[in-house]
Amino acid sequence: MEFFWYVVLIGILATYLVLDGYDFGAGIIHLFFAKTEKDKKAITNAIGPFWDANEVWLIAGGGVLFYAFPTLYAASFSGFYLPLMIILWLLIFRAVGLELRGQIHNKMWEAVWDKAFGVASLLLALFFGMALGNVVRGVNLGMVINGVATQEPHFFFLPLWNSSFSPEDSQLGIIDWFTLFLGVVSVVALMIHGANWIIFKTNSSLNSQLKEVVFKLNFVLLALVIVSLSVWHIIEKEPFHNFIDNPILFIFPIICFVGLFGLFKVKTFKKDGTGFLFSTLFLVGGFTSTTASIFPVVLPSTNKVNPSLTIYNVANGDYALSVGVYWFAIALALVIGYFIIQYKVFNGKMDDVGYGEH
Repeated sequence: MEFFWYVVLIGILATYLVLDGYDFGAGIIHLFFAKTEKDKKAITNAIGPFWDANEVWLIAGGGVLFYAFPTLYAASFSGFYLPLMIILWLLIFRAVGLELRGQIHNKMWEAVWDKAFGVASLLLALFFGMALGNVVRGVNLGMVINGVATQEPHFFFLPLWNSSFSPEDSQLGIIDWFTLFLGVVSVVALMIHGANWIIFKTNSSLNSQLKEVVFKLNFVLLALVIVSLSVWHIIEKEPFHNFIDNPILFIFPIICFVGLFGLFKVKTFKKDGTGFLFSTLFLVGGFTSTTASIFPVVLPSTNKVNPSLTIYNVANGDYALSVGVYWFAIALALVIGYFIIQYKVFNGKMDDVGYGEH
């Protein structure tokens, strides 16, 4: 049952990455490329009916983590307390920026909330990328100092950064050169994803420019992916051992690279939604490849005193995991039904929705 709930958790987080990921990306595009009021409205119209519903998947992921893997939930929410609080405030500012912008028709008021929306989206993409970096890099479980654990084996706490800014330091921080690098990868990938969503859902005058942006950024993304595969050897001495032992796992990096190379043809796509499909493949393939590379570990230990947290030593009891399957099936059916209705109601281009106008 542990494996079933692990697949559920990864599936929910991947869904959140795709759906709220285009919201973050659209916000970054809004920050850097939307110069006219018409373009700004086109972008907010594209995500307006969807962004708050997309965040349901983040809440669902937290719920599954709490229910199925309570030890991991307790360790993560205490150890990553600082970045989680930052993410919470950024989510609030992004929402407030969208909702309050149209309340008063004043240039200064609108400019402030435009920046709040765009900057919060940019920082959210950066912090979620760094969060993934922290998970694959590992943490000092038990707060080991000089070979002696000072806390319980699953407990840790990280400052925002350490003095060396290094992922190989015995006392780690949230931000180091490795996690920051993955944060940059996340920003570029979600920027591409958001641009593809805007192209898909609007007839904005920005669309031709955004195709050029996606094409150029894809070269940057390819370079970043190649570098990330190289630096991964610094963090993990045998980073591909799971793929070598289980060749079926290569399906995930194949999906990732199909999406990545497919985006180079963005200028020739006849259907506006094709680019979004390829960026979705890249995000899902990249995320699942990363999680598959450390499986069954869910949070590596960087010391030799305490073992890493795995899906087996952080899971709930067998009876609880079995009973939860039935309730999960009901909840999943309701959520999927809601999203099907929502996306059917708001099918097609969103230029005339008029989101946020009062």
